[in-house]
Amino acid sequence: MILGIIYSDIGTSPLYVLNGIWPASGELPSREDIIGGVSAIVWSLTLIPLIKYVFISLMFGTQEGEGGSYALYQGLFPPEDHDGNLDRTLTGDSYKVASRKGFTINERFRLPLLAWCLFGTSLTIADGVFTPAVSVTSAVGGIAVAKPSVTEQIIPISIVILLVLFIAQRFGTAHLAFLFAPISFVWFLLLASTGIYNITSHPGIFRAFDPSRAVMLFVRTGKYDMLAGVLLAVTGCEAIFANLGQFNALSIQASAAFHFYPSLVLAYLGQGARLIRDGETVLSNIFYTTIPGEHNGPLFWIVFVFAILATVIASQAMITATFSLVQQLINMKALPPLKMSHTSETIQGQVYISVVNWTLMIGCIVVVAAFSNLSNLTSAYGFAVATVMFSTTVLLAVQMRWVKHWPAMVAITYFVLWGFFDGLFWGASLKKVPIGAWVPLMIGVILMLFMSLWTWAKGLEDKFDGEKRTNLRHFIHSDVDELDESDEEEEVEEAETDADTKARHLQYYYVAKASGEKGEDVKRPLARLPTCAVFHKIARGQGAPHTFTGFVRQWPALPRVVIFLSVSVVPIARVPSEDRYAITKVRTVEGFYGVTAYLGFREEFDIRVGEIVDRICALELQLDPTQVNGAVEEIRAVALSTTHIAPHYHVVSKRVDAGRLSAPVNWVRTYLIEDIYRRLATMFPETGNWLFAEEIIRVGINATI
Repeated sequence: MILGIIYSDIGTSPLYVLNGIWPASGELPSREDIIGGVSAIVWSLTLIPLIKYVFISLMFGTQEGEGGSYALYQGLFPPEDHDGNLDRTLTGDSYKVASRKGFTINERFRLPLLAWCLFGTSLTIADGVFTPAVSVTSAVGGIAVAKPSVTEQIIPISIVILLVLFIAQRFGTAHLAFLFAPISFVWFLLLASTGIYNITSHPGIFRAFDPSRAVMLFVRTGKYDMLAGVLLAVTGCEAIFANLGQFNALSIQASAAFHFYPSLVLAYLGQGARLIRDGETVLSNIFYTTIPGEHNGPLFWIVFVFAILATVIASQAMITATFSLVQQLINMKALPPLKMSHTSETIQGQVYISVVNWTLMIGCIVVVAAFSNLSNLTSAYGFAVATVMFSTTVLLAVQMRWVKHWPAMVAITYFVLWGFFDGLFWGASLKKVPIGAWVPLMIGVILMLFMSLWTWAKGLEDKFDGEKRTNLRHFIHSDVDELDESDEEEEVEEAETDADTKARHLQYYYVAKASGEKGEDVKRPLARLPTCAVFHKIARGQGAPHTFTGFVRQWPALPRVVIFLSVSVVPIARVPSEDRYAITKVRTVEGFYGVTAYLGFREEFDIRVGEIVDRICALELQLDPTQVNGAVEEIRAVALSTTHIAPHYHVVSKRVDAGRLSAPVNWVRTYLIEDIYRRLATMFPETGNWLFAEEIIRVGINATI
C-alpha cells in the first residue's frame, strides 16, 4: 500500500524528467552535460524526497505534520483545549487531548504565517490539477514511439482516461486499492531492471554520483533554468508528506531506502547512459525509446501498460490527497462545508467531495487540451511543486524552534540549507511563468484569496457567536423557598410516597428579564420536558448559545437533559475514542452539561450522543454514587429521544471608521460579507456534513459582524 499511495506520484517522474531538461525539439546535450544533469537529478532525489521528507519531515508526521502545510500551521497555532464555562462547573473526568506546554511563538506572526500557509495549500490543490494531466499525458505519449500514426490522438486518449478516472471517483476506490501496491511494486522493478540493463551501455554514467558534476553543468552552460526540469524528478514530495501519518515510520523509511529511491536512481542513470550512447535516436522520447528491445516488442508494451496503470494510480493518489486536504480545510473552517461522502466503511479518510472532483476534472481536461506542448505543461507543473516545497521548509523550521523547542541553530541550519535548494528550484521555475507557470500561480492566488476571505468572515461570525453569549446565572434563576402553603402541603403529601419527587418539585427555575425590560421578574416556573436537547455552540466561548436563550424565551420549558456541545478540531489526524469528549456538569441548572468534542482534521463530523450520555452518567456516579437507580436511569431514559438545535446566522456587515476611506472600505466590506460570504454560507450550511443528527432544528439569528 505504501508504494501505491505515497510513492506513486514521484515514481512516474522518469516518464518526462529528462525530456523536461532537454526537450525533443532542442539540441542534443554533450556527454558531460548529460552526466551533470543526471547528477543533479540523483542528488535532488537524495536531498529532498529521501532526507528532507522521508527522514526529517517524518519526525513531524505523527503529531504536528500530518496533512501538509495547513496541518503544520495548526501545529503552530492550535485551537485551545478548553471551552468557556457556562457558569461555575464541577469538573469530572477529563477526556481532553493534552495541550502543548511551553508554546511561546508571538501572535503577531499568526497572520503572515496563515497567508503563507494558505498560499502553499492552494498550490498543493493546484498540484491536484497538474499531476493527472502531466503523468497521464506523458504515459500515453509512449504510444507514438511504437505507432507514430496515432501521434495526433495522444491528447484525446489522455482526456478519455482522465474522464473515466474522475467519473469513477464517486464509487470510491477501496475495492481496487489492493491492486495499487502490486502494480507499483512491479513498476519500480521495471524501472530498476531496465535501468541496470541500460547502464551497461555506458558505465561511465556512474560519475553522476559526484555532486561536482552537477555544479559544473550550470557553471559551464550558464543555463540556470535547466533546474526547472530537474525539479520534475522530485514532484510528489508533498504527497509523501501528506500521507506520512497513515503508515509507521519504519515501513516508510525501509520502502524508501530499499525500493523507491534505488529504483529511481537506476532508472535515471540508465536513461542518461542510453542518451550518451544513442544520442539523437532517443532524444524524441527518452523514457520509451530507451526501453530495451524493439520499440514494438513485448517488453515495450509491458512497460507501456504498467506506465498507464502507474500514472492512473499516481493521479488517484493525488486526487485522494486533494480530497483529504479539502476535508481538513473544511474542518478547520478555511473553506465552506462542502458536501462530503465517505466511500469506505473500513478505511478512514476515504472521502469523496463532488464539487472538488468535477472542478479538478474540468481543470485537468482544460490543461491537457490547452498545453499541447508537453514541455510547457511540465514547466507549469514544476512551479506549483517548487513553491509548496519552499512553504513546507519555512513552516518546518518554525516548528523546530517553537513547537519541538530544538536549539535555534538547528532550525536556522535546516532553513538555510534546504531553503537554499528550494529557493534555487523556485527561482528556476519562476522563469517559466510566461510559458505556462502562470496557470498554477493564478489558481493558487485565487484559492488563497477565497480561503482568506472565508477564514476572515467565518472568524468574525464565530467571534460574534462567542461574545454574544448569556451567562446562565443571569438568565435562569432558581427558587426553592417561595412556595405558598397549599403548594407546600401538596409537596409534603407527595413526599411521603416519593422523596425524590419532593426534592425536584421544591426547586424550580424561571427566566430572568431580558436586557432593557423593566419591572420585577415574573417567576413562572419552567416545566421540565422528558427529553434530551443538544444545543450546538458553533464557536468556542463562554455562556449559553443564542439558540438556547431564544428557545427558552419562546417555549418556557427546559429539557430534562441539556447538552451544550462545542467541537474542537485538533491538529492530529484522528483522536482516540477515550480522548474524544470532555464533560463538565453545570451547577446552575440540574441536568445541564457542557461537552467539548475533539475531532482530528481527517475525521468525519460524527457526534455520538450515546457515548456522551455514557460519560455523563459516569460523571454523575462519580459525583454521587447513590444515584445509580435515580437520576442516572432517568438520564438514560430521556436520552433515547434527542433533538439537535443549531444556529443559522444571517450576517450583516457593520460600519467601521476608516477616516476618509470609510465609504469605500465599508462598501467593499459589505460586498464581501453580505454578497459573497452570506450567500455561500446559505448554500453550504454548517450542518451540511453532520452525520449524527436525527432531527436538526436550525434557528435563524441576525448577526452584525
